[in-house]
Amino acid sequence: MEVAIPIDFEQMKEVKTELTRFMMSYKFALHEVMTKIDILKEEFQYVHDYNPIEHVKSRLKSPESILNKAYRKGCALSLDSIRENIRDIAGIRITCSFISDIYEISKMIQQQKDVQLIECKDYIQNPKPNGYQSLHMIIKIPVFMSDRSEEVYVEIQIRTIAMDFWASLEHKIYYKYDEDVPQHLKEELKEAALQAAQLDVKMENIQKEMKEVKKRNSENSVHQLIIDAEKLQIPKDFLKAALNETDGKGSI
Repeated sequence: MEVAIPIDFEQMKEVKTELTRFMMSYKFALHEVMTKIDILKEEFQYVHDYNPIEHVKSRLKSPESILNKAYRKGCALSLDSIRENIRDIAGIRITCSFISDIYEISKMIQQQKDVQLIECKDYIQNPKPNGYQSLHMIIKIPVFMSDRSEEVYVEIQIRTIAMDFWASLEHKIYYKYDEDVPQHLKEELKEAALQAAQLDVKMENIQKEMKEVKKRNSENSVHQLIIDAEKLQIPKDFLKAALNETDGKGSI
């Protein structure tokens, strides 16, 4: 004989509301961090006439993926436990042109007053055994809702185009072979990772040399402008003010 179990609809409604707000807090945290990155990107372009960010992607783990990870980690299946133990529910990946950009962006994000750095793993200075490189940060930011504020974890991965290309390729190969990748392909992947790292270093050196060339050309232009101004008998104070107004670097 089956026994009917009474259903507490009010309790079910409350659980559903909490689950929805739990997921929304991570969605809002992504919006907060993406807005910060957009502001930094636009401001950096305006001030330095250079954009260190190639593109940005964000993702939010599905409830099923969250539960699977909680099960694998052996943490309790409660919202409080999941919130504290699974810190990559909200994730952002930033792709840059150069290695130096990675550390510059990381520094700019950490300087935000409402951003708390929880953990930083530098897989660029210390690559993983398979050759993987990237900078991983776990940050915590406040999310303000109608009746509460919550501190939410967000994972940020910052890597170069070459690192991102390699990681995407490696992921596809492991997915195709259901993670049972032949040893010779693992070795080929690691060699490819080393070549990608060498390419990053080479491109970084080229960029540094181009900066030096640009700097020398700029200094020569200013020097020529001063000579021409002297020939035209332009007042020194007027010229100095004009140089400072145009680029903030003029000096006589």
